[in-house]
Amino acid sequence: MRLYLFDIRVNLILVFFCCLSSVTAQQEAQFTQYQFNTISVNPAYAGSRGQLTAASLYRSQWIGLPGAPETFTLNLHAPIRESKLGYGISLINDNIGDGTVQETAVDLQGSYTIDVSRTAKLSFGLNLSGSFLNLDFNNLRNFDQEGQNNPIANQPNISEFNPNFGVGLYYHTDKFYLGLSAPDLINNDAFDNNGQNLLSVERVNYFLITGYVFDLNPNVKFKPALLTKAVSGAPLQVDVSASFLFADRFSLGAAYRWDAAVSALVGFQLTDQFMLGLAYDREITELGATQFNDGSFEVFLRFELLRRFQRTVSPRFF
Repeated sequence: MRLYLFDIRVNLILVFFCCLSSVTAQQEAQFTQYQFNTISVNPAYAGSRGQLTAASLYRSQWIGLPGAPETFTLNLHAPIRESKLGYGISLINDNIGDGTVQETAVDLQGSYTIDVSRTAKLSFGLNLSGSFLNLDFNNLRNFDQEGQNNPIANQPNISEFNPNFGVGLYYHTDKFYLGLSAPDLINNDAFDNNGQNLLSVERVNYFLITGYVFDLNPNVKFKPALLTKAVSGAPLQVDVSASFLFADRFSLGAAYRWDAAVSALVGFQLTDQFMLGLAYDREITELGATQFNDGSFEVFLRFELLRRFQRTVSPRFF
């Protein structure tokens, strides 16, 4: 019985969330290795690496906590040959409560790049997206009386599709980048039954990303980076990271999410085409002190279709 009660802690939280009649702010997916997954937050990044790039990232949040969030992303982007255009496609899946709450978003990105100097480029991006949100109440193991009286909770499975669009700017040189974006600009209501059972609303998430690469010596590069996310109804999120790249093959770094978590990052440029990244977060909040939470883990894999002449070029650090 104790194990059963322990197992439903997260499900009880989900029931509480799902039975809310007030509006709560819904945020974009969170990543520690955001510097390698820029296309997920800024459509203007599409095609900026100069070749076909495919990447995948898996994040397991709060390991050891039953029903904790899991996020999977898959994206592909490339420049369009002999033009200033780039394109991309991204898929993001969030799973909470072992399938109780699932959201899958499909994004189509397009970018247009202009040369602002001999070494600097400015890209304009557009994001067209659609998200599929599904709530499966059959997976919930416990309902309180108030929840059972909620018309939404009485349905075993409800789904909703919401379209959206967003924009982004991305300025970059060989050593520096700065991006501003809002991937989704429409505040979609989730399961709004004439205002009676509004679960949440998609609020606009604003992102600022920046970073610079310092050449410490011919074999060592150092890159500090910053991500700031602002959304109405939620605290400001600030992620600061610093990584070293050794011999263009191995990277090691650390990150700090303001008042939330500390992280360790490691990356391996396995070949000219494949890059592997790992990250581990440890909460510094009250949740991080609990014995049933072993932190959060990410694994990232990137593949680039390099042309023969590009193999002599050092790997990009962003």
